[in-house]
Amino acid sequence: MDAFFASIELLRYPQLKGLPVVIGGGRRRIDEALREAQGERALRFIPVDDFPRLKDYVGRGVITTATYAARQFGVGSAMGMMKAAKLCPDAIVLPVDFDEVRKYSRAFKEAIREVAPLVEDRGVDEVYIDFTDVPGGQRDGGRALARLLQRSILEKTGLTCSIGVAPNKLIAKMASEFNKPNGISIVQEADLQTMIWPLKCRKINGIGPKSDAKLAALNIHTIGEMAAQEIGWLIDHFGQATGAWMHDAAWGRDSRPVVTQSEPVSMSRETTFERDLHAVRDKAELGAVFTRLCEKVAEDLERKGYVGKTIGIKLRYDNFQSVTRDQTLAHYTADAKTIRQIAGLALKRVPLTQRLRLLGVRVGTLLKAEDAAALQTRSVPAGLTAEEPGSPSMDQLF
Repeated sequence: MDAFFASIELLRYPQLKGLPVVIGGGRRRIDEALREAQGERALRFIPVDDFPRLKDYVGRGVITTATYAARQFGVGSAMGMMKAAKLCPDAIVLPVDFDEVRKYSRAFKEAIREVAPLVEDRGVDEVYIDFTDVPGGQRDGGRALARLLQRSILEKTGLTCSIGVAPNKLIAKMASEFNKPNGISIVQEADLQTMIWPLKCRKINGIGPKSDAKLAALNIHTIGEMAAQEIGWLIDHFGQATGAWMHDAAWGRDSRPVVTQSEPVSMSRETTFERDLHAVRDKAELGAVFTRLCEKVAEDLERKGYVGKTIGIKLRYDNFQSVTRDQTLAHYTADAKTIRQIAGLALKRVPLTQRLRLLGVRVGTLLKAEDAAALQTRSVPAGLTAEEPGSPSMDQLF
């Protein structure tokens, strides 16, 4: 999907279309005040000058996405908002609305499945689609079906997307970035040398910053230069599995099928604080955040029909050191109170003397709720009693 989070907000605020807009951080009082000031009037009537600007943002939020007008200034996803403010100070900043994002995510995927049912879900804004046996899927190299999908998504959601069509997932992923926004790119096997080999190695999904830096140090900068190396040379420098995969990827080989059914390993929620918080001095604020995270995870589990039995926490201190702890139950649960209680037991096992930058809650060892029903028995955390005399309560912790 094209600038998915930002595009959703432009449906709500069409007066911002064509302007530099960044989406990131949580909802702030200034955002609430903007809406409250409208009274009964529609949000589309809010004057552009009334929206908060990036130059006035204070905090450590990161950008989730940005409109293409903002990207022209070098602003991009995962960039700190304070850093982005130096590049594009007059950009309008809006908070992430995850409920709205999930609604539109479900809607665009439904529109796709009505046309092409073999779909692999790759997150809120991306899918792989198998065109092979769809009527008309091979016409014009797949372009006709791609156009139909774009029209269907636009009609159902008002949003645009970019589609890459190729013989496999590896190349299709790259092709989907060629002609954004609202573009279609077709890459045939014969196009490998002209369309793929000139690209930087980082364009291959799976080659990260470290591998890219190592390739550059070996004077390998493009996919074509990587393809020119012997497979043994790549294995010598990157190991058996990675080296062999790099060779296949450079030559456009990828045998992975489109997987229509996949079970999540875990579900989690986390938040980075606008300022560092202390477990004692900011106990009330941390306690409220902790409870809300547990409730959100429980809502996610219930909505998707799962229960879990491994409950964990994630902390990041003010020195950026991260720690995780988890606790396994003898039974499955999706209950928010239970998740909070057990997450609190995991929390007791980490030092809370330093200030905290991030807090997260995770539920793993998932099972479909209906499959767990027959297995469910009343139990307590494995290796623990329900009450540990002398141990601090959750209220004492946060």
